[in-house]
This record gives sequence, C-alpha cells and structure tokens, in this order.
Amino acid sequence: MSEESTKKTFSSTVETAVGFVEIKGQLQRIEDTILSIKEKSEEMAGDLHKIKEAIYNPDQGIYTRLKELENWKSNITRIIWISATVLIGVITLAAWELLKHTK
Repeated sequence: MSEESTKKTFSSTVETAVGFVEIKGQLQRIEDTILSIKEKSEEMAGDLHKIKEAIYNPDQGIYTRLKELENWKSNITRIIWISATVLIGVITLAAWELLKHTK
C-alpha cells in the first residue's frame, strides 16, 4: 500500500469515527428527551390520579359536595316556601279578623 492510500484510508476512518461520534451525541440528546418525556408523563399520571381522587372520592369528592349542596338548597327552598305560605296565611287571617270586627 502506498502512503497516499494509507492517508485516504486513515482520513476515511477518521471521518467515519467523527460521524459515529456525532450520531452518538444526537442519540444521547434523543435519549435525554425521551427520559424527560417519561418523567413528565409519570408526573402527569400522578396529578391525574390526584384529580380523579378529588372528584370521585365518595366521602370528600366534588360530586359528594355538590350533592350535599343540592340537598341543602332543596331543604332551604322548602323552608322558604313553607314560611311564605304561613306568613301569607297569618296576614290573611289577621286581615279577615280585622274585617269581621269592623262591621
């Protein structure tokens, strides 16, 4: 082999090695990105679990609180209607008694 051929082979080998190093660096960046995505997805899965627990927990979840509020509202509405009916009845009775005694 001639010296020129050896230089070309060495140069080609060096270029190939540099190419492999560049590819390795790019693969490392891709691996880092994948690991970052994996960590974020695990974090999101944990957050999603907490959200589901907050919503669907039978004792303290949002649905339970909403149901309690609806029941409270229904009871208060009944009390208001009963009170209004009694008040109207008392006012009517008082007016009736006044009209009866004024004759």
